[in-house]
Amino acid sequence: MEKIHQSILHWYHQNGRKNLPWRVLHDEYKKYANKNDLKKLQNIDIAYAVYISEIMLQQTQVKSVLQNYYFQFLVKFPSLKILAKASEDEVLKAWQGLGYYTRARNLHKSAKICVQKFNAQLPYDRRELQKLPGIGEYTAGAIACFGFLQTMAFVDANIKRVLSRFYSLQNPSLKLLTQKAEEFLNYDNAFDHNQALLDIGALVCLPKNAKCEFCPLESFCSGKNEYKKFNITKKIRYENIILKILIVQKNNKFLLIKSKEKLYFNLYNFLEYKNQKNAKFIGEFKHFYTKYKINVKVYFLKDDNFEDIKAKAFTYKDLEYIAISKLAVKAFDVLKKSAYAI
Repeated sequence: MEKIHQSILHWYHQNGRKNLPWRVLHDEYKKYANKNDLKKLQNIDIAYAVYISEIMLQQTQVKSVLQNYYFQFLVKFPSLKILAKASEDEVLKAWQGLGYYTRARNLHKSAKICVQKFNAQLPYDRRELQKLPGIGEYTAGAIACFGFLQTMAFVDANIKRVLSRFYSLQNPSLKLLTQKAEEFLNYDNAFDHNQALLDIGALVCLPKNAKCEFCPLESFCSGKNEYKKFNITKKIRYENIILKILIVQKNNKFLLIKSKEKLYFNLYNFLEYKNQKNAKFIGEFKHFYTKYKINVKVYFLKDDNFEDIKAKAFTYKDLEYIAISKLAVKAFDVLKKSAYAI
């Protein structure tokens, strides 16, 4: 096991994504953040910064998180206390485009709980972390290890794949995988060890076309010759849906409705097209959400007498400040490219 640990750490120091901002200390943020934002980020709490990264990285690629959201969110909400004081609309607006908005709502709820119960800090105890909305076993372990430097093993999809192949486990239970992760843990350097396992899973031990010849575990892995056998994935069966959206312009303002449905709760969306007279079809696009493959058809209607008691009117400038769904953003892009462009 000592040789295995040495091989993993050597590979990580040579090939790991050590420059990811949530993997570095406070004073390293200046390498990544805009100079104008340095003052706000210099004293940021590491555990909080790790927490935000872990929630954002659920269902979202590293590239997207880094380019458009991570630092922007931390600058706007540099602490749990400030996040707790913000309105839900502000939080959703900052999250706009990342999708899976329940994550943002859970962040907001957790911040309020931490202010009330833990003096505006994340709890140090892993079990207490798991009691917060949106924090499961993996996320709690990651925060404990990467945020608080606790010697802790945990399992995500990448680590599951690495361990399943290493130990030749078919469809192992989470309990067994957690046990194996603890046996496999480098207690002298849990931080780098776990970061390395995440990177091996993401960069080398791929679901398909695994790069075994580049893997630091290649000499020790019992499942390398049949690696596909130990990666059982469920094929997503998409349900096809046709959705018709109506963009209404009234007195040079746009009408939107705040959704009360679970999918886009508290986000603004355009109206539903119901064969309104004089509405013009302006285009369509594809949109995917969990198990749904949606063919979205967009209609435009300019009518200063249009009435809908649930709708609110917003100027073009207003749309920059309210939280609207990604679906609505795409629909608005169709409008901007149409003959009725603003």
